Amino acid sequence: MANPGYSPHFFEVREAGSARSAHRILPAVLAMTHANSVLDVGCGIGTWAAAALRSGAPDVVGVDGPWVDPASLLIPRTAFVAHDLGTPLDLDRSFDLVLCLEVAEHLDARAADTLLASLARHAPAVLFSAAIPYQGGRHHVNERWQSHWIARFDELGFGLHDVIRPAVWTDPDVEPWYAQNALLFVEREHAARLGLVPSAPLPADVVHPGLHTIRNASPALKPALKLLPRAIRSDSRRLRTALGARVRSRLR
Repeated sequence: MANPGYSPHFFEVREAGSARSAHRILPAVLAMTHANSVLDVGCGIGTWAAAALRSGAPDVVGVDGPWVDPASLLIPRTAFVAHDLGTPLDLDRSFDLVLCLEVAEHLDARAADTLLASLARHAPAVLFSAAIPYQGGRHHVNERWQSHWIARFDELGFGLHDVIRPAVWTDPDVEPWYAQNALLFVEREHAARLGLVPSAPLPADVVHPGLHTIRNASPALKPALKLLPRAIRSDSRRLRTALGARVRSRLR
């Protein structure tokens, strides 16, 4: 598969925000799923995979296209697998948790279905996010509403546990696309073993106000708006809603 334009700069400019987001989201997900092994599909330079290591998962593997420069990886090179994500993936092993974050929109519809089957093949729990229509981004060819992916995972036997979005919705350390799109799917029998009850406290299809503002502001204002979360990070406690606080307390 030819490189559709993912240069080292493409990954580098996203690394800081992704790292902050992963730091806020992953510890709770690892605890909920009892995950010691994590597969990050579409890992880029390994930002989320590295965060999983730092959060206590000792066994982490990242997968992405061959265009990822091994010298830029944030995980050991031996933990990286080069693979065309538009084709079936089979690592001949299973994991406790799969991550696939803002990846599916980069693949056409048929390849995205192949991707979901690959995710389900490797773990009984999947933390998934993908761009919604008009979200915009490099090589976004398959933007879908969240309800589309919920239905597709349901067909694969995975129920929705929508506990991440309410917990981080007003957290300025979390990039708005993760706050908007991050959904936890767990295979139903595995969820029962973990004592998890399917939940959907937010409507399926939502647009985060931060992303809406960034995408619809005048070009002159966009650079400043991207810095806004950093500027208000110190006030994050005041910005959290009562719902988010209650959900976070349950995740700890």
